[in-house]
Amino acid sequence: MPKRLTDSQVKQYGNDGYLHPIAVLVEDEVRLARAEIEAFEAGTGKTMDYPEKSKSYLLFDWADRLIRHPGVLDVVEDLIGPDIMVYHTTMWIKDPNTLQYILWHQDGTYFYLDPALHVTAWVALSDASVEAGCMHVLPGSHKQGQFEHRDDPGENNLILRGQAIFDRFNGEVGVPMPLQAGEMSLHHTNLVHCSHPNKAPDRRLGFGISYIPAHVRDVGGRVGAPPGSAMLVRGEDRFGHFRPEQRIGAPLSPEAYENHAQLMAQFRGRQDAGARIGRDVGYSEVS
Repeated sequence: MPKRLTDSQVKQYGNDGYLHPIAVLVEDEVRLARAEIEAFEAGTGKTMDYPEKSKSYLLFDWADRLIRHPGVLDVVEDLIGPDIMVYHTTMWIKDPNTLQYILWHQDGTYFYLDPALHVTAWVALSDASVEAGCMHVLPGSHKQGQFEHRDDPGENNLILRGQAIFDRFNGEVGVPMPLQAGEMSLHHTNLVHCSHPNKAPDRRLGFGISYIPAHVRDVGGRVGAPPGSAMLVRGEDRFGHFRPEQRIGAPLSPEAYENHAQLMAQFRGRQDAGARIGRDVGYSEVS
């Protein structure tokens, strides 16, 4: 029996490839996470970007809390089982009235995970309305398998590599998944989705967490990719398919940054193994 979801919600996820909205954070949790993010930005003088926006749980307390949040994990467990690992995370920030966008794509294009059971939990830390550039999805597209992607980065594309499906879904609008702060959506690794610029007066902040069941295999070796890493957050890992990730040192300490840099270099190497272009940016990213 599901812990948080109803049987009909589990069925809907299987049929459509997504669920929304699901309430997971209380107001104080949202406020604290956003305050910690914006305090870091105030200290650096810029919007959070690479490398800190990727695998943020290795550097920040707010991110570590979110990947282990019982309300998030209970829902994820209903979809992929009790042994849960975090493969990757990304902090997605669209400042108000900017041109940033994400083209139609699938999350797991360069993940090299088999079977395709990875689920993305997208936790809203501010309101993600249609006006603010919420995610749009193509229901049922996850059943069509992996589409061919090209890497064509644009100046305002939030996916640095520009990973996208070109020519196939031109003119599609999709179904919007607006969220209020504290809510989350979930979508399947093969679900085709995109998002548009933020035309709202507030920032759009969302934390995307890529969860996988521990039995999923790393098949990156088929394309010469380095081994993958992941962090166990619930249950147990009886398989050892991934290099275990650990939080090392105090938040933003030199030890934490060194550990983060090593794991991000490994992650980027996996992407580069299957991509047609490379960008000398220190780190690379997928949604």
